[in-house]
Amino acid sequence: MTLLIARGSRSVARFCRRPGGKPLGLTPGRCGWQLAVLSLAALGCSGILRADPADVPAAAAGTPPPAASPAVTGWTLDRCLNQAWENNHRRPASRFAVAAAEAQHRQALSGYWPQIGFKGAYQRMDQAPDFIFPASSFAVPAQNTTVPASMALITVPAGVLGPTAVQLPVSIPNQTVTTAAQQLSIPLQDIKLMDRDSLVGSIDATWLIFDGGLRHGYAEQASAGLDAARAASRRTDLEIADSVKRLYYGAVLARQLHTLGTDTLARMEATLNLTETMYKEGSGRVKKTDFLDNKVMVESLRAMVAQLEKNEAMAQAALANTMGLSWRESVVPADQEIAYRPLATNLDELVGTAYQFSPDWAQLEAGLRAAEGAVSVARSGYYPKIALTGEVHRWWNDYDAGVATDRNKEGWMGGVGIEFPLFNGFLTRHKVRAAQAKAGELGEQKILLREGIGLQIKDLVLNLTAAQKAYQATFDAMKAAEENRDLNVRAYQNELVETEKVIRAQLMEALMSAQHYKTCYDHVALQSQLATVVGAEVWKQLEGK
Repeated sequence: MTLLIARGSRSVARFCRRPGGKPLGLTPGRCGWQLAVLSLAALGCSGILRADPADVPAAAAGTPPPAASPAVTGWTLDRCLNQAWENNHRRPASRFAVAAAEAQHRQALSGYWPQIGFKGAYQRMDQAPDFIFPASSFAVPAQNTTVPASMALITVPAGVLGPTAVQLPVSIPNQTVTTAAQQLSIPLQDIKLMDRDSLVGSIDATWLIFDGGLRHGYAEQASAGLDAARAASRRTDLEIADSVKRLYYGAVLARQLHTLGTDTLARMEATLNLTETMYKEGSGRVKKTDFLDNKVMVESLRAMVAQLEKNEAMAQAALANTMGLSWRESVVPADQEIAYRPLATNLDELVGTAYQFSPDWAQLEAGLRAAEGAVSVARSGYYPKIALTGEVHRWWNDYDAGVATDRNKEGWMGGVGIEFPLFNGFLTRHKVRAAQAKAGELGEQKILLREGIGLQIKDLVLNLTAAQKAYQATFDAMKAAEENRDLNVRAYQNELVETEKVIRAQLMEALMSAQHYKTCYDHVALQSQLATVVGAEVWKQLEGK
């Protein structure tokens, strides 16, 4: 582009002087500046329409010839936005991030519920376990046992002493029984405890009833992460909308500049034919040098038009890529020109409301909440943790003696557990200080972000105001340049003006038209950027006023 501008400047420099070296009234610097600005307006469109690598990942992979790309015509801006939201891969990625954050939040909330688990096991040992009761003996000393006298009734059955049963009293005298000392021995005993096949099942439960703020801190961090992921997802939607809007209207601008270049080239070719006729058949006022200089300008414009054609095709391909379409496709916008919609904005109200809807502000506030949750987690190390525990177990074993009794085979257990740290080398204190320092850092960043958002919005509003003021000025300049070109062409047909004035009038018309189109694009691009910064909700409120 620099080489083309330099060549154009040298051509105009040669054109601005007559063969004898006498200036034509238009300095070479002025002509070179005009052609340079026109070239910049024509060729710089590619820089305006270049999308961010994250939005158009395939743009850097090479551009097919325009004729090989199927063009999809008649796409409105709303249709392009809907297509981008459906097919752009950045949006599903942000949704997965939100889904992951939601799952992490639910993980943190699960700590408030009792934890119930089941355990089961089957065990087969090589042999049944036993218990060896060792052999032992003990001595029984000699002892005398005295039996006192007593009286007892003895029943004699019938038929012994008579036909009926008879009770006879019997007297037992007092007597003493003497037992000699003796040694009793117990042999070794092998006692089987249980069968070698066992099946065990148990259900245990733990419910943490006090943790010193540990679960609350984790839940706060997870909730803040979810809010941050949602804000990032909304930021992605706003950035996709901004990219589509800029590329959509950039494609409209590229088509306008291409049409402008084609029309300017056609008029310059007509002027070239008229110049050739006048220098060959006219009164001699128009010379061959005028014709040659005019031809140099026409061919330079022809090269610029080719570049503009390429820019238009690339803008349509970039728009299709941002919408998630194949790199082989191109999208032709339905709008023929960029609509101008001025907005009356109040800077203070806009900045104040932006804090409520800005995704960046929401992400920082979520970060502050996460930092406060980290402080709660660190402080929980100062407090004990109390939990209720319980268990129900069942044991299946075919043996019914030893330890495999009915009492041991089934049962339950309940209790209360407590854990309290006594000393950990001041670890908890330093964890708390680190978390508090992080929260303080984010608090200071919040102040910086508040000022940064305000300054960014102020810059965009000022640029938007300047663009709105420049719109009417460039529009009037474009109309004046168009009328000036028409008058100069009619005067040139009657040999009333010099050749360079006709060329200058045509170039000035193209320059003013390109500048006006560029102003319209800047205005709508600034509106899109402002909508991205303040959030779509605020922008809808502004458009409704």
